[in-house]
Amino acid sequence: MPIDRKSMILGAAALAAVGTADGAGTAGAAEARIEAPAERVLGIGGLFFRSRDPKALARWYFEHLGVDPVPTAYGQAGWQQAAGPTAFSPFPTDTEYFGSQQQAFMVNFRVRDLDAMVAQLKKSQVDVNVDPVKYPNGRFARLHDPDGNPIELWEPQLSVPHAG
Repeated sequence: MPIDRKSMILGAAALAAVGTADGAGTAGAAEARIEAPAERVLGIGGLFFRSRDPKALARWYFEHLGVDPVPTAYGQAGWQQAAGPTAFSPFPTDTEYFGSQQQAFMVNFRVRDLDAMVAQLKKSQVDVNVDPVKYPNGRFARLHDPDGNPIELWEPQLSVPHAG
């Protein structure tokens, strides 16, 4: 049975929320156990991608989603994201989940209040599609930035129900 994106995010959120007894994760019965390295990355330190007009696109992300632009000097503070689960998931090259085959990535932003964010975007004439399904791990909406890059908004469920 194929696993969809929201199921992967649910799994990542559940693991982040409850952890495991030994802290290293649990492998499926058919998979070999892989030991986590002693040193691990702390999180994503940046997302870099091409744009026809980088300054205008950075301004759009600031005006519509509140993502501060990269500082212009070392002493300035940059955008700080809130702590929470992050799904890091490669997809097959033929996935339709991102939309166009030309899209190599999709960013998923966690939001506090999906309805308020959607209202804010629509007030600015940004086309947003809210997924009507309420998943066990939260709610989702989709939009595209002015360059056509897909964006997913995710309002996480405060507590992820345990399977079983």
